[in-house]
Amino acid sequence: MEAAQIYNRIKDRFGEHVLETSDHKPDPFIVIDPASIVEVGSFMRSDPDLAMDCLSNESGVDYKDRIEVVYHLFSYSKRHGAVLKVKLPRENPTVATLENIWKSANWMEREIFDLLGVTFEGHSDLRRILMPEDWPGFPLRKDFVEPSEYHGISTVRESPIIRLDPKKK
Repeated sequence: MEAAQIYNRIKDRFGEHVLETSDHKPDPFIVIDPASIVEVGSFMRSDPDLAMDCLSNESGVDYKDRIEVVYHLFSYSKRHGAVLKVKLPRENPTVATLENIWKSANWMEREIFDLLGVTFEGHSDLRRILMPEDWPGFPLRKDFVEPSEYHGISTVRESPIIRLDPKKK
């Protein structure tokens, strides 16, 4: 099934919960109301014609005015895929977890939480996965300012390019 057919099926079933669609190649996508993401995800996994049995990637993107969570789904039996997106406000970005639909969401959602500050409601173990537990802020947000030190250790690194340039010594 082509992406446009998949998205039309979602629009037919969830009408008002579909906020936007794009069929532009190479990455057509559909934007879903964040409150409906679990219902849409469950449908896409259980519907025999869609059979999206794999959440191959889940990522977060900071667009300055909003945070987006992007879900790449794939069906091994049908050999087709789809891209879902939800748009969240920068202040307190929150969306339900898809961990109960696709187990692979667990660590991907932890990474998005850790680096962008998105809270996944209902997640079984939502804690930092890359940064220390007490790290201030979320490093992939455009408004993040790296602290000059962390627990008395400088976070400033000397540039190896300048150090290796004999003219700069």
